[in-house]
Amino acid sequence: MNKKILITCANYYEDISFDLLDSAKSLLPKNCVVKIINVPGVFEIPVTISKNLKKFDAFIALGCVIKGETPHFDFISQTTTDAIMRLSIESKKPIGNGIITCLNMEQAKARGKKGSEATKAVLAVLSQK
Repeated sequence: MNKKILITCANYYEDISFDLLDSAKSLLPKNCVVKIINVPGVFEIPVTISKNLKKFDAFIALGCVIKGETPHFDFISQTTTDAIMRLSIESKKPIGNGIITCLNMEQAKARGKKGSEATKAVLAVLSQK
């Protein structure tokens, strides 16, 4: 599978992002061209993907949102997920959603393999005929 894949990784929680990125990269075929763009938070992922839609065959979105004491968590999680889905459908290109949404850091650390799940999803869609 000779495809160009962009991984957009939000580094707000660096330890979590590193684990997500590591697990995502572990499943990518060696003949894929992979570029990684780091962004400050998950809210910047959709616009980064949008700016690169014509340059890549598929995308992997990685990051973490942890619930705090305000509704910010709900707004960021929902708007980011909606934007990623809209971009994928409109462009007809797979975007693996490896953004984890958790109630606390312990849950986030336990879901560090979500990057590999997002990669599996992208590879499955790319292999469709």
